[in-house]
Amino acid sequence: MQIPWQQLAPDTVTAVLEEFATREGTDYGHETYSLAQKVAMLRRQLERGEIAISFDPATETCSLVSLR
Repeated sequence: MQIPWQQLAPDTVTAVLEEFATREGTDYGHETYSLAQKVAMLRRQLERGEIAISFDPATETCSLVSLR
């Protein structure tokens, strides 16, 4: 189920983005980015509607999904 990020508290959105950015296997290419840079990139994608926050009630976990 897709969760409208605008309806979440700002701290919650940041926590979801940070958790996703620190997952094992998350690929940002050949560049090395700080956590703050990764979160900023994800936030811009979220604001542009390129990605969305998805919640799986079966596992009670959030993820980011591409809307392309």
